[in-house]
Amino acid sequence: MLTMLGSPRRGSDGKTRRQTLQAGMLAGLGGLSGAGLSQILAAEESGQIRDAKAKNVIFIFLLGGAATQDMYDLKPAAPAEVRGEFQPIATTVPGIQVCEHLPRLARLADQFAFIRSVSHTAGCHNCLPCYTGYDLMPPDQHPRPTDAPSIGSVLQYLQGPPSGSPQYVYMPNWLGWGQSFRRAGPYAGFLGRRYDALTTECSPYYDKDSFAPSPGNPQTVRGLPLLPSTSLEDGMTIDRLNTRRTLLAQIDSERRRLEEAAAAGLVSYQRQQEQAFDLLTSSELRRAFDLSQESPQMVQRYGNTLFGNTTLIARRLIEAGVRFVNVTWDLFWGPVNVDYDAWDTHTNNFRILKNNKLPGFDQTMEALMTDLSERGLLSETMIVVTSEMGRTPKINGNAGRDHWTNCYGSLLAGAGIRGGTVYGASDAQAAWVADNPVRPADLLATVYRSLGIDPATRVPDHTGRPVEIAQGGHEIRDVMV
Repeated sequence: MLTMLGSPRRGSDGKTRRQTLQAGMLAGLGGLSGAGLSQILAAEESGQIRDAKAKNVIFIFLLGGAATQDMYDLKPAAPAEVRGEFQPIATTVPGIQVCEHLPRLARLADQFAFIRSVSHTAGCHNCLPCYTGYDLMPPDQHPRPTDAPSIGSVLQYLQGPPSGSPQYVYMPNWLGWGQSFRRAGPYAGFLGRRYDALTTECSPYYDKDSFAPSPGNPQTVRGLPLLPSTSLEDGMTIDRLNTRRTLLAQIDSERRRLEEAAAAGLVSYQRQQEQAFDLLTSSELRRAFDLSQESPQMVQRYGNTLFGNTTLIARRLIEAGVRFVNVTWDLFWGPVNVDYDAWDTHTNNFRILKNNKLPGFDQTMEALMTDLSERGLLSETMIVVTSEMGRTPKINGNAGRDHWTNCYGSLLAGAGIRGGTVYGASDAQAAWVADNPVRPADLLATVYRSLGIDPATRVPDHTGRPVEIAQGGHEIRDVMV
């Protein structure tokens, strides 16, 4: 559906703009980056962009707080109420062990850096630290236009798309959609909505011949991430669309002359228009979401779950030229009830991990790493696996683990990363950091440095004050090549 509207509206940045285009739901995607050639050249000349080891990033976010002490930081010598039910197994790297239910990860250990000492004090389920590096306690968990920008948004701001294609795609749905609660973190914040990700939609479901999901008893989430409606209504041809685009350009030209005071806002909305038209008229991005282009064997290789399909599409987007792709393993108990818990395992932690989470994670991660390697993409693509927090060392009365931000783990792999390494250490009960503490900001700084961007690069906040993109974080040199 295409709609021409003439009434003015006020955007979130306070600028008055006219809503001139609505292409399905594309107007809500946020704007395209347009840092511009001059900004890119200035960044390169100042040394902000140089010596890149990685070209792309796939950022895998396990929402809820993964129990990494039950995944790749096991404590077999701890008391039973701490160590839990799982046994460690050897990996391809002497001295590194992982959970018995991650046999594929064990075979790939030589490609991963295991970070075992992440912590912050910014509150449970606060996603700002892992996306932006900002680790002070916010008033609540809703996004604000004054928030620090996410790493994907900063990448768009500094480098910008070479044409109309987005450089930052967020899948499978906006963060918190499965709880009907929009969470802060993966947005552009004070950089402006034009640097937000292109965010997909999904319709998660589960196999109906299975049991009904409930808290502590999740189902396997099926489904696909989908672009917001990019189809043309009946009778709307590409030629007619381009005619409307020309007409819209004429209207915009006159509007710009009359509304010079709103110039910054107009630039932002022009980018929304560009992205909307590009998605309607260009097939490259839409093809990346069409898994019928893949063999059934490849789809099954990734698991044919929402997480697996989303990760497979992430690889396809990287091939299509997208620089930063987010894959969230989300939870769903708001609009639909499929997986109430995700990685927030307050109840039945070990049963959920054993039967629902770890097998799917293990399969999809092996498929991604192998697939990228076979296509020659692993050497230029960095993989990040993290959560917003960890889980308590002591098992609660419901066989679960509760919220814990004082010590947890993350994984790094691919371009710029020295595989087969361990950085940091938790104590004997995986409760507190024992060696080499890591802030989420340090993980982000490592990603920035691998992309050839100085983590100390400053961008103006909403008041014009220069702020470091990594929030004072420092790259973890010991795991970098």
